[in-house]
Amino acid sequence: MSAVSPVSARAVRAGSGEPSPGARFLLPLIALCTAVTAANIYLAAPLLPLIARDFGTTASSVAWIASVAQFGYAAGLLLFAPLGDRVDRRRIVAVLSVVTAVAMGGGALAGGAGVLAIAVFLASAATVVPQLLVPFVAQRAPADRRARHVAAVIAGLFTGIVAARVLGGLAGQAFGWRWAFAGAAVLTAVLGVVTAWALPRERVARGEGSLFAGLFGMPGLVRRSPELWRACVRQAGMYGAWSALWTSLALLLTGTGTGSGSGSGSGWGWISGGASGYGMSTATAGLFGLFGLAASVVAPLAGGLVDRFGAGHVVRGAYAVAAVSVPLFWWGGSALPALFVAAVLIHAALVTSHVANQTLALTTTSSPSVANSAYVVAGFAGGATASALAGAAFGGFGWGGVVVVAGVWLGVGWGVTAGGRR
Repeated sequence: MSAVSPVSARAVRAGSGEPSPGARFLLPLIALCTAVTAANIYLAAPLLPLIARDFGTTASSVAWIASVAQFGYAAGLLLFAPLGDRVDRRRIVAVLSVVTAVAMGGGALAGGAGVLAIAVFLASAATVVPQLLVPFVAQRAPADRRARHVAAVIAGLFTGIVAARVLGGLAGQAFGWRWAFAGAAVLTAVLGVVTAWALPRERVARGEGSLFAGLFGMPGLVRRSPELWRACVRQAGMYGAWSALWTSLALLLTGTGTGSGSGSGSGWGWISGGASGYGMSTATAGLFGLFGLAASVVAPLAGGLVDRFGAGHVVRGAYAVAAVSVPLFWWGGSALPALFVAAVLIHAALVTSHVANQTLALTTTSSPSVANSAYVVAGFAGGATASALAGAAFGGFGWGGVVVVAGVWLGVGWGVTAGGRR
């Protein structure tokens, strides 16, 4: 299969041989669609204090909704993302975008945490559009610039994560969390349908077996590819560490739920790092997400490094940077400047590792959509589990407990694969 650039009006053609509409702007459009859809997974995290207030409970008691979003995304990756090898992406991108928008709109009308959790789960399960588009970009990019093209889409993904925290927090503070959900629903529907229209038509050979054969063949594919297995485990460790810290950060910054959970008087006070919260408003805490823009800046640089030096060297460097950020996060429980530095480092480490590992996952097997699904499922399963443990740790031990969860997750992700040599 020849590799062609997804940004060339002459190179990207529909199955009939005619140029795709708007093909010249296809890669930027894909990056923008990725940003908007990825934001849906993280929108609830900065709004937890407002959601808790509306439902008459504490933020720590609804923190599990952030984990529900990640489990939903993992479920969607298992069910829908592998279809990219067997179904025309135009159709599935349009359908999933509309389903996501409807679910987000339902979340805006939820009357309790249970109904909201169901809506968030369904929206997150359907918002797997980015992982249908990344293999599309990787397959059509020139071989010597493949990682850079993948990095462009990943930069959009992380920009969406930042937007969810910053704009979601600001919108929630100004208009209420329900309007933030409603706005996300409208943006998702519009960008998803426009992107689906702009994609070239594909003639996809379904091959043998059922439509969901990719799902059932996923474990065997990972087992047969040591490089894919290492990419899955290492990103699960990295993403788990990031998720534990980032989904709990709003609780630290707003000072919500830090009363009895600080560990004082229980013999475990040392683990809290002295953190009792900073008492920020939801909007101010949301602005902290601007540090995540480091990811959008680092992604293109990481792509160039992977193209030049290989994925393995880049992942090792990313883990080293993440290891430095963990003690800084603990110190940041009582020293805000340390928290600033740690936030930049963990985002840089995460996106660098992601670019390298995802490029590896997309290029080591003959089923890129299935391999990509396995890779991202592993990452989000690790992230969701770590987020759930971090919520419990925050309630029992304060911010220091969250940092311990992140450090353990990072150590497991690297330690399990450290002995694996090619």
